[in-house]
Amino acid sequence: MILVVGSRGMLGHDLMQVLTGDVRGVDIEEIDITSFESTRRVLLTLKPEVVVNAAAYTDVDGCETKRELAMQVNGEGVAHLALAAREIGAKLVHVSTDYVFDGSKKGPYDEWDCTNPINIYGVSKLMGERFVSTLTNRFQIVRTSWLYGSNGRNFVETIIKLLSERESIEVVDDQTGCPTYTYDVARKLREVVGKGYGIYHITNTGNCSWYDFALAIALKMGLKKQITPVSSERFRRPAKRPANSVLGNTILRLESIGEPRHWKDALGEYLKTR
Repeated sequence: MILVVGSRGMLGHDLMQVLTGDVRGVDIEEIDITSFESTRRVLLTLKPEVVVNAAAYTDVDGCETKRELAMQVNGEGVAHLALAAREIGAKLVHVSTDYVFDGSKKGPYDEWDCTNPINIYGVSKLMGERFVSTLTNRFQIVRTSWLYGSNGRNFVETIIKLLSERESIEVVDDQTGCPTYTYDVARKLREVVGKGYGIYHITNTGNCSWYDFALAIALKMGLKKQITPVSSERFRRPAKRPANSVLGNTILRLESIGEPRHWKDALGEYLKTR
């Protein structure tokens, strides 16, 4: 049995739709990963062969002021899952983020590149990765980036809402990444589960700035409004963002798993089905 932790989140929702066979989902109502007792009780009761952790505290700016909560959920909670998974002999598949990198690299980040987070969210997620890799031998860490999907707040919906309310908006153009549809991550993760242990990057192919992403959304939605590119300095936010969040899907290719489609194709499908 595959157990999806965080099954009612944006990615967890799609994992429940895509994963095949005996799949069970739990969320905060059934499991509190910040409590080892709660985590251990659920895993020992259900005895899954694979645990997929899609639970996280993902408010990047909120992590700066709620540091203890970020570390509890994204760090200690993952340690609890790793310990409980090891006890029952289950594989742990842990979903992580591009924010474990500092954004200074000129090209895409590969799975073996050195991590160096520049905000508390990234630090907490890296803590989770390290707990996974040190507390269990049967693990896969799946990093992804710039997620959007049908079951949660995301950049695509924010831009559509803003453009429906205003004649013009400003969007940063000095941060580059890979917009990624949660449904595509879920489909590729289904393939990864059967492969070897280690770190994988899963993002839609191609990359762009947030400004380019916003332009593509407006074009596909037929929203003819003014979108102005600005620097990150224009929006002073609590958490610093990496300038380069582009991930290379190198291990997918080495494992003979096809890369996800281009981000523009994925965006088009999402907008048709939303």
